[in-house]
Amino acid sequence: MPIEKITSLQNPRLKQLVKLRDRRPRDEAGVFLVEGYREIRRALEKGMVFREVYFSRDWFLGENEPELLARAEAAGAQLFELTKDAFAKVAYRERPDGLLAVAPQWRRTLADLELPGRADPFLLVVEGIEKPGNLGTLLRGADAAGCDAVIVCDPVTDLFNPNVVRASTGVLFSLPCVVEESAGVLAWLRRRGIRVAATTPAATQLYTDADLRGPLAIVMGSEQYGLSDFWLKEADRPVRIPMAGQADSLNVAMAAIITLFEAVRQRSHRA
Repeated sequence: MPIEKITSLQNPRLKQLVKLRDRRPRDEAGVFLVEGYREIRRALEKGMVFREVYFSRDWFLGENEPELLARAEAAGAQLFELTKDAFAKVAYRERPDGLLAVAPQWRRTLADLELPGRADPFLLVVEGIEKPGNLGTLLRGADAAGCDAVIVCDPVTDLFNPNVVRASTGVLFSLPCVVEESAGVLAWLRRRGIRVAATTPAATQLYTDADLRGPLAIVMGSEQYGLSDFWLKEADRPVRIPMAGQADSLNVAMAAIITLFEAVRQRSHRA
């Protein structure tokens, strides 16, 4: 199929791409934006079929982009070439690399979540996360720690925010991720015998002293308010991260990564 070249900044397709930065147009169209070579490559590796891919050779950073475009087209994407100025209008990165794709949204529930057959599933549960960059970094950290899935409870931001995709570096496409309400998540965890470890400054036990082996879900709260009373009341292991300086809290993604990797350390040295 011939590749359409878009030069006008008033092109309707460009206007629609700009609208997709906002949640309502994304949800109404059932799509979201994926920008960047690494993110698009990882999505294709996991079988994502893009609806459209927009590119500008003026922004390419290397020599691998044509091969990636060929893979996307072979998988079913329609390609559009943009001028430098046209791509600058639709890019949401400060330093674009000339690749932007439109992907279909998906919806997974707890019923869709398949845990591995081993006896010690390892999950990250996050509640009320407000900032897209934090949610994306949480996904990236959970992937690095070897979590089996991330469960997002009562989110303020959505999984398909462009900054979630960017901060996750494409992990969104490979790590199972479910969005549910807290009560349903807790009931699901209880049925499977998965213990809940919740971080809170009020806990008496340090995270390094708690037993984080076995079936485990580490639960982290919102940036502004921390965990709700619901999760604090139901936690099997309330733990705290010691704070030696003037700051009384850490960024939620940083706190999650610290706790996740303590669990990784313990689980790699089973008694």
